[in-house]
Amino acid sequence: MNTPRKLTNPLALAVLVLLFEKPMHPYEMAATLKQRGKEQSIKLRYGSLYTVIGQLDREGFIAAAGTDREGGRPERTTYRLTDAGEAEMNSWLRSLVSQPVKEYPQFEAALSLLPALPPNDVQVLLAERLGRLEEQERQIQAEIAGAAAINLPALFLIESEYALALLRAERAYVKSLIRGIETAELGGIQQWRHWHAARAKH
Repeated sequence: MNTPRKLTNPLALAVLVLLFEKPMHPYEMAATLKQRGKEQSIKLRYGSLYTVIGQLDREGFIAAAGTDREGGRPERTTYRLTDAGEAEMNSWLRSLVSQPVKEYPQFEAALSLLPALPPNDVQVLLAERLGRLEEQERQIQAEIAGAAAINLPALFLIESEYALALLRAERAYVKSLIRGIETAELGGIQQWRHWHAARAKH
């Protein structure tokens, strides 16, 4: 049985990976993550970053490597990765790559409760979602094209490629769901319509 991790926030893992490259202070960590577009995959807020750094420090995964001050700015602490932190980084990242974990996307939750809405309304809402998915797909494609234009290696675009694949899969599914409702090929569609028709009468 695996021992539960003391930290589970992906931002903590991102900090460990950054410090695996070299010691950094929190501002440099945030700037590096933004420069690399990691906030598209990992929720990044300065408050959360400092909280995560404090937790990693208390657990002994990182340690202060020194402080510096530039001009009139506040003193900044530079952190380094400890041996325990490197072991945690390796174990955590290997686990995330190799072991599928059940997640709870909000859209999946909505689908599980969908019959509470009238079928005709659902068709309209799904069509709206489809349009938004298409716009997101165009944005990701533009980002990938922009990165390719500056010869950024494909290795650094894999999370964008993954996001694009998920978007395309969801678009295909939403299209099929809309079609299933329109043609009544979706099992249970008649009961669904009758149920809402009966409720409307009352």
